[in-house]
Amino acid sequence: MTERLSLTLDRSARISLSEQIRRGISAAIEAGVLVPGARLPSWLDLAIQLGVARGTVRLAYEKLSAAQLIVASRRSGTRVADRPRAMARQEPPPDPGSFMEMYRERTWERTAGLAIFKMGVPAQETFPAKLLAGIRSRAIRAESSIPALYPDPRGEPELRREIAAYLAVARGIECSASQVIITGGFAGGLGLALRVLGLEGRRVWMEDPGFPFARHGLELARLSPVPIPVDAEGIDVDHGLRHAPDAALAIVTPGQQAPLGSTLSLARRLRLLDWAAREGAWVIEDDYLGELQLKGRATPALASLDRAGRVIHIGSFSKTISPAWRLGFVVVPAQLASRFAEVAACLAPAPGTALQLATAMFMREGYYLRHLRRTKRVYSAQRDALLECLRPGAERVEPAGLAVLLWLPAGAQDQSIARALVPLGLAPTPLSIWYASPASARPGLLLGVATAPQKHLARSCDTLRAVIERLT
Repeated sequence: MTERLSLTLDRSARISLSEQIRRGISAAIEAGVLVPGARLPSWLDLAIQLGVARGTVRLAYEKLSAAQLIVASRRSGTRVADRPRAMARQEPPPDPGSFMEMYRERTWERTAGLAIFKMGVPAQETFPAKLLAGIRSRAIRAESSIPALYPDPRGEPELRREIAAYLAVARGIECSASQVIITGGFAGGLGLALRVLGLEGRRVWMEDPGFPFARHGLELARLSPVPIPVDAEGIDVDHGLRHAPDAALAIVTPGQQAPLGSTLSLARRLRLLDWAAREGAWVIEDDYLGELQLKGRATPALASLDRAGRVIHIGSFSKTISPAWRLGFVVVPAQLASRFAEVAACLAPAPGTALQLATAMFMREGYYLRHLRRTKRVYSAQRDALLECLRPGAERVEPAGLAVLLWLPAGAQDQSIARALVPLGLAPTPLSIWYASPASARPGLLLGVATAPQKHLARSCDTLRAVIERLT
C-alpha cells in the first residue's frame, strides 16, 4: 500500500509527520489512486512500514476520518469512504462580459502593492501606523470587557457621536448621532440607501464622468442611470431637468467631483435641492474626498443646505485613514432614521466593534484632525511637484482633486497606455472608464497624488512620457 501511495516523509520539514501522512493519503484519494472501498493498512501496520510512532499514524487517520475521506470498522478494517470521485478544483471560467472580470482587467487592479500614481489610496508616509496600532490594541481590550451581546446595528454610539460632532465643524452638517449609521465603506452606505429608498425601475441622474462602481451598483439595484455631463461648475442640473425630469434620485460628488475635481457651484446646489424638494426626489451626496481639499477650505457639504430632508450624505475613512478599514457612514434625514436603522439591523449591520471603537478614540483624542492637517500639507506639496514635473505641456495638465489629470492626444488609447505602465511600477487610472460610454470619451490619465512621493517623481515622469510617446 505504501508503494502505491508513494508516501515519502521528510523528517526535516516543518510540517509534522502525521500531517504529511494525512496529505499523502488525501491526495491519493482525490487523484483516484485510492478508489472508494480500497482497504488501507491498519495504523499499526503503516506505522511499522513508515518507521514512525503508532500515534503519528493514528492522528493522521483520525483527521482523514473527520474529513469523511475514510471509514473504519472492526469487521472490514479501514477503507476509503464511498464518495463521488473528486474533480480537480478549478476556478470557473471568467465571464468576459461580467463587471468583475472587466474590473480585474483594469490596470489598477492588476498592480501589486502601492504603485506610483495609484488612485484611491492614502500615502503610506502619512499613515500613523504605530499610533493606530496602539489605539486598536486599546479598542480590542475595551471590546473584550463589553458583555457578549449583539451590538447596535447602527454602529457604536461613541463613534456616531464623534462623527456627528466632526461633521458639524468640518462639513457644516447639523445632525444627531441617531441620524448617523456606520457602514462598510461607501459601497456599504450606497447599498443600504438603495435598499431603504426602494426605487427599482426608476431613473437616476449619474455624473458623467462618474464613479464606475456607483454606476454599476445602480444597475445591480435595478435602477436606470442617466448620464449627466459635468463641467467646471459640477453636474449640469439643467441638462438633467431637460432629459430626465422624472428621475427619482441623483448621485453627486459636490465637494470635489469624482474624478475631475470641480466643485458644485452654489447656484447648481440650490437648483438641485429645489428639484428634489419639488419632485419628491432624493439626492445621495458622495462626500468623495471629504476634508481633503488641497486649496483653501473645503466647501460645506450639500446636506448642510438641505431644508426639505431630501439629501442622504455618505462619507468614509478610506481616503483619510485606510481603505482596508472598510469603514464609512451615512447621515440620513431625521424622517428616515428609523427605516435606515431597521434595514441595517436586518440586512447590513455595522462592521466590527473594535474597529469602530478605535476610530472613535482616534477622533476623540484629536489625532484625526491633526492627521488630516499633516496629510493635506504632504499631498499639496506632492501635487505641486507633480504639476511642475509634467511641465512643459502644462496646457494638457490640470489638478483634479487628489489627482492630476493628464490629457492625451485625440484618439489615444488611455486604457492601453495605463496597462503598459503597470510592469514599470506606475498605475495611473485611464479617464475613459469613468464615462458611461468609454469609447467616445476624451482620453486622459489620472495620476494619483497620494502615491507620488517626490523622491521618485522625476524618474516616474520620464517613464510616463516615454510610454505615452511610444503609444500615441
